[in-house]
Amino acid sequence: MGEYKVVVVGASGAVGQEILKVLDERNFPVGDLVLCATSRSAGKEMIFRGKSYRVQETTPDSFNGADIVLFAGGAASKEFGPAAVERGAVIIDNSSNFRMDPAVPLVVPEVNPEDVKWHKGIIANPNCSTIIAVVALKPIHDAAKIKRVVVSTYQAVSGAGLEAIEELTTQTRAVLENKPVTPEVFAYQIAFNLIPHIDVFMDLDYTKEEWKMVHENHKILHDDSIAITATTVRVPVYRSHSESINIETEKKLTAAEAKAVLTKAPGVVVIDDPANKKYPMPLFASDQDEVFVGRIREDNSIPNGLNIWVAADQIRKGAATNAVQIAELLVEYGCLKKK
Repeated sequence: MGEYKVVVVGASGAVGQEILKVLDERNFPVGDLVLCATSRSAGKEMIFRGKSYRVQETTPDSFNGADIVLFAGGAASKEFGPAAVERGAVIIDNSSNFRMDPAVPLVVPEVNPEDVKWHKGIIANPNCSTIIAVVALKPIHDAAKIKRVVVSTYQAVSGAGLEAIEELTTQTRAVLENKPVTPEVFAYQIAFNLIPHIDVFMDLDYTKEEWKMVHENHKILHDDSIAITATTVRVPVYRSHSESINIETEKKLTAAEAKAVLTKAPGVVVIDDPANKKYPMPLFASDQDEVFVGRIREDNSIPNGLNIWVAADQIRKGAATNAVQIAELLVEYGCLKKK
């Protein structure tokens, strides 16, 4: 395995910084590295593997000679993606710009790794909440075929960026000091509160975040027959999302059978010991790459139902780690463009 020229766009943001961290931790074969961002962040110095790199403003020429371009999110991939593809690079995009494009694979390596093989220059990284859910759903779907999913998410503020993290800190301090709170990032106070609203409202008064979970799960699992409904909620947690998932299957799975299936599943760690108060929580999932599953129990209201509780670090597995895993698949499968 040789070394590759890697470009990270949005390198100075929360996901961009995590991508660099994960590239290093997983020993990805980075030969030449280019860090890009907006003009506002250009000139910033960042360290990767002991070497200092200066962040440059993104231009089409930033991708000259690149093998892999990792877009950390936002509008940049739509603006600069075509230029990167024209120069022979493969894009791994963390934004929602290409996820539902039928010509673009939407990949979670533990679930549908083979889909990277049909890329045409762009591979989409799914929404963080979708990734966390589908890693837990896939083994159950394989074992008993899922008919219906009802998911409620409890999403950390870091999913809304660095400004949201700062807002939670500022508001928490203000509340504790009995000072007024002025929301800026969120529509309402997030400290000591939760907000059942992530992204814009769309059809049937579901938010865009909720529809993402429906459509993206269908695409990743290659099964539009699964009935999926979601409620996404922002909670005053700094890092790592949690999800309560109710599942109805065609075939009966007992809680013990589901636990056994999940224990063997790639990327899943089962923490399920109610008697000893052991279950997944954001506190333990943060800075980890796995999806943690617990509270595995049968739904007493229907014949073939399960309830599970899931927690995972949405900046790592929900974004940066998943993107780097896709890059690893490109190398493993020989799917990079020949230069």
